[in-house]
Amino acid sequence: MASMAETTSAWNTTGLHVHRKSLLHMSFYWGHKSEILFSGWPGCNSGMYALALILVFALAMVVEWLSYCSIIKPGANKVAAGFFQTAMHTVRAGLSYMVMLAVMSFNGGVFLAAVFGHAIGFLVFGSKAFRKAEKVPDLPPRK
Repeated sequence: MASMAETTSAWNTTGLHVHRKSLLHMSFYWGHKSEILFSGWPGCNSGMYALALILVFALAMVVEWLSYCSIIKPGANKVAAGFFQTAMHTVRAGLSYMVMLAVMSFNGGVFLAAVFGHAIGFLVFGSKAFRKAEKVPDLPPRK
């Protein structure tokens, strides 16, 4: 069984062989020592880990909001509306991939933050619980 911080070897820019510790996991684990989305972030800092969880939760909620929002007014210019829809779709796809990559850190807390972010986002923006009127979303459903 490999330890959490496996030693990896690489060649640095001067041609010297160096060893460094890696925080890569291939199965789910619990703990705040991790790398999420960016090299070295959040690292071993508990506060930065909490910030990372909040970020993943917020990203998942924004994805749900983009999936169910209705910003384009009826009767708007079709070409402008089409470009705006395309931009919204592109942002939604990019944010969805960022949430997916965060979950691929295999950190249990990040996984739960993403799942709860999508769940709360759907409850607030997509379910009938908080909808005032039946609106048609600007974007088609995700596949």
